[in-house]
Amino acid sequence: MIEVRNIDKSFGPLEVLKQVSITIEDEETLAIIGRSGSGKSVLMKHLMGLITPDRGEVIVDGVDINAVSYGELRQLRRKFGMLFQGGALFDSMSVFDNLAFPLRTFSELSEEEITAKVEENLKEVQLEGVEDKNPAELSGGMKKRVALARAIALTPQYIIYDEPTSGLDPETSNTINDLIRSLSSRSNVTSIVVTHDMHSVLTIADRAAFIHDCDIHWVGTIEEMHRADDPTLSAFVRASEYQVGAPDRTASP
Repeated sequence: MIEVRNIDKSFGPLEVLKQVSITIEDEETLAIIGRSGSGKSVLMKHLMGLITPDRGEVIVDGVDINAVSYGELRQLRRKFGMLFQGGALFDSMSVFDNLAFPLRTFSELSEEEITAKVEENLKEVQLEGVEDKNPAELSGGMKKRVALARAIALTPQYIIYDEPTSGLDPETSNTINDLIRSLSSRSNVTSIVVTHDMHSVLTIADRAAFIHDCDIHWVGTIEEMHRADDPTLSAFVRASEYQVGAPDRTASP
């Protein structure tokens, strides 16, 4: 469980987060939504200790991550997998070496075990047989899937997705959403999805937290979002090209 307790964060005169508090429950998928520049990514970076709050606490499994040594923080970060918005693959490495990198760096697996793990993770994202390709040979959607395979390489407890469908066509976006749902249901991970894509929110999330005016303005389940009588939230949702309707949660990914 992750607990964010009354965090403030400013960059010079710019106040980004003010008294932000939220609890992220184990094995849920939480979408963090809000307009561009609202502080979504800043909050996300606090969860892994990439940014230190001016005030407040971030508690991960009972540990205040800003009150531990750097070595302890590095160990704690192994609980997290991260899918970056642009994928952040190493262009000079093959797909295999991209996925093997965290395993070689943070595990004691043999090369034979690493090979088996890479193949397993690529199968998980439906990309068998691309180990020898370079990132430049892949489509945008394939790069995202390889990056997702790398994010799950160390079997994380938490996966953070930064705009996972950004820049993708609708069909590829649906594929990524299906993979997120599948991983969440089969791997029992906690997923935090930073996005402004309401279609993704309605498809994959259990709850949504809406950031507005430096704070979490509204938080609730997707079902509660359909019934919410909040003008600010409603205006944000209406601005999406997607209409809020009852999501189909029965379809298999």
